Parts: sequence; C-alpha cells; structure tokens
Amino acid sequence: MATLKQVAAHAEVSVQTVSNALNAPHRLRPDTLERVNKSIELLNYRPNRNARSLRTSAVELIGYCVPDWPNQTHLVMDQFLHALCAAAERTGRHILLFTAPPGVDGMPTYDDLHARRLVDGFVLSQTETHDPRHGWLKEQGIPFVSFGRVWKQTTQPGPWVDVDGAAGSAMAVRHLYETGRRRIAFLGWPKSSGLAEDRAGGWRDECRALGLPTSGLSVRCREDSLDEGARATADLLDAGRAIDGIVALSDILALGALRELTRRGLTAGRELGVTGFDDSPLADVVSPGLTSLRQPMDEIAGELIKILTGAPDGTPAECLLKPELVIRGSSAPG
Repeated sequence: MATLKQVAAHAEVSVQTVSNALNAPHRLRPDTLERVNKSIELLNYRPNRNARSLRTSAVELIGYCVPDWPNQTHLVMDQFLHALCAAAERTGRHILLFTAPPGVDGMPTYDDLHARRLVDGFVLSQTETHDPRHGWLKEQGIPFVSFGRVWKQTTQPGPWVDVDGAAGSAMAVRHLYETGRRRIAFLGWPKSSGLAEDRAGGWRDECRALGLPTSGLSVRCREDSLDEGARATADLLDAGRAIDGIVALSDILALGALRELTRRGLTAGRELGVTGFDDSPLADVVSPGLTSLRQPMDEIAGELIKILTGAPDGTPAECLLKPELVIRGSSAPG
C-alpha cells in the first residue's frame, strides 16, 4: 500500500500538501487539489484512519445507536439511516451502527466504542431530559450532535438538528382551512412528550390565528398506534363535535383515523380532511393517499455531519428545519 510520502513524490508536492488535500481541501488551489487527488487514486492510497484521527482530532468514523422504538413501528427510520450513511460517505466518512440500553446503563457501550478507537464521535437520537450521554461525552471531549432537541431544559446540552414540528402542524391547519375546513381537531400523544407539545402548540396557535375553535377538539392518544388513532377519531365523532378536519401528530395516528372513517362509511377528503406527519412509505399507498408532512431527511443528515465534523463554513451548532407538506387525496377540498 502506498504511503503519504509516495503520494507526495508522485504529485510533486509536499507531504503537508497531501495532508491538506485529505483533511482541509479548501486550503489548496483547485489545480493542486486535482493533481494530488489523481495521485491518490493512481497509487490507491488509503489513509490510516486511527493515525489520522489521533493526529488531527478529526471525526472519521461516526457511531449511531439505533433506537429501540417500543410498541410502534417507526416508519421513517430506514429513510433516516440511509440519508445519514450517504451524507457521511459524501465526506469520506462512515457510520458504525450499534445498540445500547437507554440511559446510564448504555454508557459503557459508548465508552468501549471510543476507548477502542472504533468511533471518533456520535450522532445521538431519542434524546431525553437530562440525558446522561450529553454530560459524559462533554467530559470526555468526544464530539457529538443530536437529531432532535432535548425538551424541558432551559438550555440545550449540546449541538442539534431538528424539524420544526410546530411550523409543520400550523402548515397542516392552514392547508385544511384553505380547503374549506373550519372545525379542525388534533390527535396527539401524552403531555409528557415535548415533541407532542410542540406539534400540538403549532395546531393550537394556527387555529387561534385563523379564528377557529380548539376547545374539546384535541385528543391525547395513549400510544402511537393505529388502534389509538382510530379510538381517538371515534371519540371525536361520537361526541358530536362536528369536525371536518383532523391534524394527526403522526402518520400512524392518521392512518388509524382513516381506518375509523372507512368503518363508518365516510371518505377522507370528502366528508373530512386528514393530515399526518412524517410522510412514511404507507402514506402514498393507502387509498385515498395520506396528506403528510415530510421531514427533509437528506438535509437533516447533511447538517448533522457538517456540525459533527466541524465544517469550515461557519455552520451553526443549532439548526431548525421546516418540513414539507405533501398533499394527497385525504385532504382534498371539502
């Protein structure tokens, strides 16, 4: 295998120039970078990951703990993992997937992975209030970034990238309003969930801004499941609320609402408009298709990698992205 010195000799540059091409390509003139990259390719040079990360403190291999989602199927996980791996690989890095128990019990896994130089930094998700990972990673000086904010803390414990759930719910309300709906309900999760409160707040604020009622039109589901979405929809209809729209916190709850409407002989998009959140694969295959808010997974993954690897473009340590409303038949004009 070729060495760094051999690449430098082949490209007729210094060893430092080759190092810059690998670690800080923005420092080189385009013609010099092209010449060095050609030499690297011709000689099939492969840098020693451990040596380089130790020497430069660079994040070369990134650890990601695959969350355990109890009592639900998280339909967007595959999309996120694919986007995260692709974003890392575009920068010459790779993702190491692993599992660990939640909370303090999982910290030995993080410790072992870093101590053995198997990873240089971490992308975190499923973060919780006073999550022990943040404090430990800070104390050890290990780079990390979170997908999702930590709720119910006065300050965020580290860098993060998240999707603006409140803005998404507001977009769904306004869309249903523009299709003629005036009594728009919300299907949410228990109040203990900060994410749920964020999305519910977006629904509530937009309804009030449009002069729409909210009292008695929000139902908290016990879990994120089809059965709970169907039950909550049945409760609203049986209570005589005369609703003509539903904004659901997730696609799963929205699909449950569609199931209950079908059971009653009602058609989503005709008698009642329904929207979900996440734009999961099922949203496009049910009939009618489910209007849903799509999380920009490629952009999320790209921002996570930029923050974690210290991209030299002034990338902020906090990034809030807006979802995209994908309109389908479930919210056709009433």
